[in-house]
Amino acid sequence: MTVGSKSTTTVVCIRYDELVSVCCRQPAGGSSTKSIDDLIEKAFGNSSSLGIIAITDVPKLPSLRLRLLPLAQKLASLLPEQLDEITDAESGYQVGWSHGREKLEGDKLDFSKGSFYANPLTESLAEIMLERRRQRNIGDSTVKEFLEWDESLESIKTDEEVIKLAKKNPAFFAPNVWPSDYLPELEPAFREAGQLVHQVGVMVAQCCDSYVSARCSGYVPKLETILRNSKCCKARLLHYFATEDDASGDNSKNVIEDTHFSNWCGWHNDHGSLTGLVPALYLDNTGKIVNCPDPKAGLYCKSRNGELVQAKIPADALAFQVGETMQIHTGGWLQATPHAVRGCKGGNVSRETFAVFMEPEYHSSMNLPPSRTLEDTQCIDAEKSLPSNVRTISKRWKLGMTFGEFSDATFAAFY
Repeated sequence: MTVGSKSTTTVVCIRYDELVSVCCRQPAGGSSTKSIDDLIEKAFGNSSSLGIIAITDVPKLPSLRLRLLPLAQKLASLLPEQLDEITDAESGYQVGWSHGREKLEGDKLDFSKGSFYANPLTESLAEIMLERRRQRNIGDSTVKEFLEWDESLESIKTDEEVIKLAKKNPAFFAPNVWPSDYLPELEPAFREAGQLVHQVGVMVAQCCDSYVSARCSGYVPKLETILRNSKCCKARLLHYFATEDDASGDNSKNVIEDTHFSNWCGWHNDHGSLTGLVPALYLDNTGKIVNCPDPKAGLYCKSRNGELVQAKIPADALAFQVGETMQIHTGGWLQATPHAVRGCKGGNVSRETFAVFMEPEYHSSMNLPPSRTLEDTQCIDAEKSLPSNVRTISKRWKLGMTFGEFSDATFAAFY
């Protein structure tokens, strides 16, 4: 698709202390539920929204960022046989190391980045499900909310069915694998960063619930409950390999193509509920942190009305993007937006970042609010602005699906 000239903007920001005070119902320092609501509207809720918001001044983030992100380059530099040990083909490369397995631009395999996937909340989702069943059977009241929320407790009758489900769906249930012998510092840094992103993401979801509840008839707040209780959380440490000097395209013209902005990561929507992002670091080939030599490199988003924007995230902030599952659960009041990463032209630098995909669990329902329709959830005008390779929700989701079924349809479209 051909698009008009792009712009650059710093994304909508909320201070961490303001977020905490509103979520704890103790507004202070000028923050209020209404002011946060207005920022959610600007970031997520109108036709010019980029579908991304930044939470600034997050405690521990600066040190965690510097501790974790350089490990992405170190991981990608391991010997091939060492990387093979943490590559899990059976899971569809959704656990451990993945390189050249994903398709984002047509049928072209993506070799521009390497990824390491793990769940920062639990080593084994199947074990969590089995433990909940044991707690239910003994009447453990301390986990009442979990037991009321977990839809699998009604749809799965025996422990054997849980084990069978896990074996049949390794993309969801395969346990973590870690390069413990070659990069032992990765696991604790990965876990701590992932849990911090998740903690802040739950508060963002609470604000999203408040925003939608005030506007959507019949909406029952669910976003916060889903993210707080679900242990289906996939984090991804990314190493974007340095590009050739002439490999990033030329976006100096007034009329440009979508593909000029996607050579490090192709255009896509996230399919989960909410994605948390740690701001990228750029490294030279010795591992030294450097400034990005190309001001046009980095994250690009498209609003619902088709505006192309280079999204700048403050270095001290966590960014959060709406996923398609949240779009469905809110009946389109909040919408996922296409985004891509443009490679760095010149300088021989790599890009390191960390994304946390917060999602429902496999049996969670994917129903619309009673007052909303499929047309509300993804309107025709918004579909027209999607890059050509971004599959519409209507081609992968239908009423009555569980999150697992929706995910299976999405994985099939991209792998």
